[in-house]
Amino acid sequence: MNNENITDNSDYFIEIGYNIAYYRKHKGFTQEQFAEKLGISRQHLGAIEAPNIVRPFSLDLLFTMAKILEIAPYKLLVFKD
Repeated sequence: MNNENITDNSDYFIEIGYNIAYYRKHKGFTQEQFAEKLGISRQHLGAIEAPNIVRPFSLDLLFTMAKILEIAPYKLLVFKD
């Protein structure tokens, strides 16, 4: 097994970004509104949600996102097979 592949979590961050965007839109927030509630810039949120950018972020931020979106945190970590 190649260690390089083990440490590449890009696909996971992309999937999380899709999930965040989905639940944000479902809740009716724009990126700007959601970013303001999170205390981050719209550009940072945009990079987290963008499928062509891998933007790692903390679990603390993920938990805060889930609280604001009124969902269980695991829903942001559900990946497609």
